[in-house]
Amino acid sequence: MAYAMTLERHVKLFRNGRNQAVRIPREFELPGRNAVMRRMGDALVIEPAKHRKKRSVAALLASWEPLSEPFPEITDPPPEPVDL
Repeated sequence: MAYAMTLERHVKLFRNGRNQAVRIPREFELPGRNAVMRRMGDALVIEPAKHRKKRSVAALLASWEPLSEPFPEITDPPPEPVDL
């Protein structure tokens, strides 16, 4: 999504603990709860974070390509009996 750089507003910087902060005016609000900030020369660019859909482990595993080599044989003897 491209944002037009037509609006401009002077804002005050303030301290929040050890961080410098700025209030984002309503007309500049970003969607969501997270953003990404990066420096470009002397400018700071703040963009909405791209929301990634959470996937299940099963969906992740299904998306991987199968291995081309077979798994080696693993000896797995039963455990020794334990006297409690």
